[in-house]
Amino acid sequence: MSKKPSVDHEALLRQHGLHVTAQRLAVLRAVSDQPHSTADDIDKMVRAEIGAVSRQAVYDVLGALTDKGLVRRIQPARSPARYEDRVDDNHHHLICRTCGRTLDVDCAVGDTPCLTAADDAGYQIDEAEVIYWGRCPECVAQLRRAASLTTKSAKQDVNTGE
Repeated sequence: MSKKPSVDHEALLRQHGLHVTAQRLAVLRAVSDQPHSTADDIDKMVRAEIGAVSRQAVYDVLGALTDKGLVRRIQPARSPARYEDRVDDNHHHLICRTCGRTLDVDCAVGDTPCLTAADDAGYQIDEAEVIYWGRCPECVAQLRRAASLTTKSAKQDVNTGE
């Protein structure tokens, strides 16, 4: 996996008409370093970097950065909102049902009728979002190991008469 190019967060804030503050810089770095993190995760990363900062301040910064288009908020069903700084395209997400790991998935190329509404009902549609749910390879392997251990244990119980 390639490393993301270095970003001048101070310049980015200024380009979008935002004052440069320690909180904004720390939040941007956290989102950039750990894409798809929840607000609580980002709050912990910001506190580790700059010390005392209120949770509300982190939420306010996330809101401002989202409003300015510097970060994207994704809200998977039955899951806390997550934040990422990949905002220059419309892409989708793959989420593990077991551990919550989230990956970016590029859009399908060519005709994708499922992403075009048959009837827009007068809405001005500006985004289509697809979330793929499943289990990541690590969780699948863990489930297989657990099932294997359960099967072995059951066979031993039968063989020993317990």
